[in-house]
Amino acid sequence: MQQLPLFPLGTVLVPGLVLPLHVFEPRYRDLVETLLALPEEERVFGVVAIREGREVGRDGVRALYPVGCTAVVRDVTALEDGRFELVTAGATRFRLERLDETAGTSYPTGWVTPLDEREGEDVDVADLARSVGLAFAAYRERLGVPQTGLPSSPTTLSYLVAAGTVLDTDERQGLLEQPDTARRLLAERHLLHRERLLLDALRALPAPQLARVAVSPN
Repeated sequence: MQQLPLFPLGTVLVPGLVLPLHVFEPRYRDLVETLLALPEEERVFGVVAIREGREVGRDGVRALYPVGCTAVVRDVTALEDGRFELVTAGATRFRLERLDETAGTSYPTGWVTPLDEREGEDVDVADLARSVGLAFAAYRERLGVPQTGLPSSPTTLSYLVAAGTVLDTDERQGLLEQPDTARRLLAERHLLHRERLLLDALRALPAPQLARVAVSPN
């Protein structure tokens, strides 16, 4: 286990995802100042998604998900009023074992265990990645997202799909927590199939009915 400063957020960070942050709460300003006192290669903290509660306020977070991702600080801009603008990138997954109540920091600190990245067994991961890559490209085309090349690494692709698909927090967190690349890709193939069916159904609706769906509070 290792000790790691934590930044709970209402979003899920995955390896490889660029995450900009606007830091304004005093305790997280303290965190940034602590990081700035370290060598650049050691400016790392953990992002853990909030399961219950909210980001703002000391008592806002009531429960955290058990798996998070380290965020490596790539750029820091200090503002005149003490706030910071950060550019970070997701690096490695970890399991949050427990919060360290004796750390003496104003920001949350936890004891974490890094998680290995395994490809998985009993499945052709490369073939599975090609299938998911094609489904993801078709999904982005339906959404009108500009097409770019997909990574050749199945693991990198699995995290790109996790970050680039419209999912709720529970579903994206579930992908982050998958024990290996193969099972993450299998879950993503199922989710992309569901999203394709949903997009087909929405496009089949008459325009007035589609508008009602878009604004429905349910």
